Amino acid sequence: MSKPAVWALLARLYLNSAVYRDVYAAQFNFTAADMDKVIEYCDKVIASGQFQLAAEYFSIFDDNNLTNKEIIFAVDQRADLNGHNRMAYFSLSGDQFPLPAYTGANGTDGPGITPDFYQSWATAYAPADPAVDPRFYKENLTIHSNAADTCVPAANFRINRGILRGQQYGLIRRNGVFLKCANGDMKVGPLFHDTRNRPTLPVIFTEQIDFTVAGSNYPTGYRVEKYEFSQKSVSGRNFGEANIVIVRLADIYLMRAEAILRKNGSTASALADLNLVRAARTARLPAPPALSSISLDILYRERGFEFYWEMLRRSDMIRFNKYEDTWTEKTDANKQKRVFPIPQTAIDAASNLPGYLVQNPGY
Repeated sequence: MSKPAVWALLARLYLNSAVYRDVYAAQFNFTAADMDKVIEYCDKVIASGQFQLAAEYFSIFDDNNLTNKEIIFAVDQRADLNGHNRMAYFSLSGDQFPLPAYTGANGTDGPGITPDFYQSWATAYAPADPAVDPRFYKENLTIHSNAADTCVPAANFRINRGILRGQQYGLIRRNGVFLKCANGDMKVGPLFHDTRNRPTLPVIFTEQIDFTVAGSNYPTGYRVEKYEFSQKSVSGRNFGEANIVIVRLADIYLMRAEAILRKNGSTASALADLNLVRAARTARLPAPPALSSISLDILYRERGFEFYWEMLRRSDMIRFNKYEDTWTEKTDANKQKRVFPIPQTAIDAASNLPGYLVQNPGY
């Protein structure tokens, strides 16, 4: 671990310290002293000059992201050490096969994003489609404009990245074998639920999520393919290569912006940090336009755009007093749910020390 990684984690610690001190508070007390520490450590990371914002947003999550200059600290994953590919396969359909070399490497129809989160994008960019933001979507596989299948060389085949919506296209597998064109290229076409013995049911990701038993096996909810699907994953689950990002430079700028806002409401410098991050993603599409104003609500929204699928949302929701809100399939406003229960096995293991581990309230 490097000094900048320690500084970055200290900044995150101080930013959340008001929550840690009084996790069930109705309003958190973000002290000026804590916010000064956030700013101090963020300044140290930036001043080190060791990091830079990536022009291609999705390169941060590629297989070869070990050398990506935006990443400050990450979990090291390597195929030869059998790293896991969960961040890539978990949200994909069981009928999406990202690798021509491996007919058993597919998705699992796991999580999708809520309509509420999608609408935060749609509302921010209306009347334009949110895909105008290069962080939302990267098209690697052209969507067909006609019913004919397309032939793609195996070496060129890559699935799309970001938030996946609507009819999905990809490699067509029949009886455990990918179909090929007459010239030997991979045949690519609209996908159906063949692996679930529903060959007439198309793989169409919908905005609404169906949490019923009937809906749980099929493609409700838009999906996320932010991390690159490991090109070496034989099963889809194994041999992950992309390092799992813990903290990166964009978070440093947005943490500093938040600390400034919480300390004294100085919008000019906070807005400059936010717009610096937005302006960086220029590799494909024009960068998102600069915002003309900033507030804590806008910053919360922008953190969602920048850090979705990076395991930061829950702590953000608590810190911004959003965790007790209502959203799809969630109405509970019990503040005690801000913390998880202590496993009973841990409490039992410490039973020879009375009072050493006490279950959290509400469990």
